[in-house]
Amino acid sequence: MKITIMICNATAEVVWNAFRLANIMLEGMDDVTIFLNGPSVDYAALDSERFPINELAKIFTLSEGRLLA
Repeated sequence: MKITIMICNATAEVVWNAFRLANIMLEGMDDVTIFLNGPSVDYAALDSERFPINELAKIFTLSEGRLLA
């Protein structure tokens, strides 16, 4: 199954949850893509101890998820 998640928000918790969901979906599905739009393109700047977005993004891309901006 092909899944695309579109993120259009620069709130750290929203971006973090989107990456978490995408990683969970990669475990059971064939093809997951995250499309970053607008302010979410700078997701790396939202990384914090509470919301480790960069770690989840790394796991996502190493698990053959596609990240588009």
